[in-house]
Amino acid sequence: MSKSFFERLGGSSPVFDPNHNFVTSPFFSSAALATLRGLVAVYALFVLIFALVWENVRTHDGSGFFSYFTQLTYIGLCSYYWASFVQTVAYARKGQRGYPLQKWGKTLQVLHMMLATTIVSYPILVTIVFWALLASSKTFSTVFSTWDNVSFHALNTVFSLFEMLFTNSPPPPWLMVPFIIIILALYLGLAYLTHFTQGFYTYSFLDPEKEHGLLVGYIIGILVASLILFSLVKGVMTLRRRLTNRNCTASSLGGGQFSLEGSIAHEKVSGNSNGYGDVDVERGISPWTDIGTMEGSTEKDPAVVEKRDM
Repeated sequence: MSKSFFERLGGSSPVFDPNHNFVTSPFFSSAALATLRGLVAVYALFVLIFALVWENVRTHDGSGFFSYFTQLTYIGLCSYYWASFVQTVAYARKGQRGYPLQKWGKTLQVLHMMLATTIVSYPILVTIVFWALLASSKTFSTVFSTWDNVSFHALNTVFSLFEMLFTNSPPPPWLMVPFIIIILALYLGLAYLTHFTQGFYTYSFLDPEKEHGLLVGYIIGILVASLILFSLVKGVMTLRRRLTNRNCTASSLGGGQFSLEGSIAHEKVSGNSNGYGDVDVERGISPWTDIGTMEGSTEKDPAVVEKRDM
């Protein structure tokens, strides 16, 4: 049976994320994950508000705050952590029986998946470009600039890596690549619109009079770097998923409380073999979390069991 566009984006039918990947972790309980996400969300929001106020009140150069790719991606990071915090809290309060996004309709579900893709792709790109091309002696010239640059250009990657390595969020599907490219193209337009309306370039390497032929090289280089990073991120998240599945298998063989049959049974529920919301033998269920408590997780499909015994 051919997959719908929603399923190709990583969604699953008839139930979105039936194994609760977006609100669980292979290392923490749902309550602990909610706490950690909440702390990051609060800190990220504080950074944005404090930096915006400081640049408008103290340095009087905050008019272009929302024109920088750094700030825009940080807003996306902050938004994702707030959204995931709310969903994870709801999941923990309901006794791991589901969370609100599963009932909010496919549009919001797709938007959540797209946002999740950006926060594991763009922050690392921002960090690399800043420290490779833009950092200077002024980066650590004052206490504020030091804190500001560490928060926007270092901790952003730390927060991104946390979602990649320490949650069950599945790797983004390849169909998200055009979405990543379109956002970069839209930002390029915004950068030149900012120069037209406010008279400055958000990033010096975008100045055609200064860079001349190198401008095209910078643009293509950043595009290629973003595609390479997307591939690496997808690979790392896939590896993390396989390693947690290996631990699950070892636990089940050792008499742990989670069974491999329960993991396989979920595959039938999801109807999706890869991408967001997938529930397959390759991902499995970690013995450290409460994923396996989903109702019906221990129901065995005779056909699947027969296949496994072959």
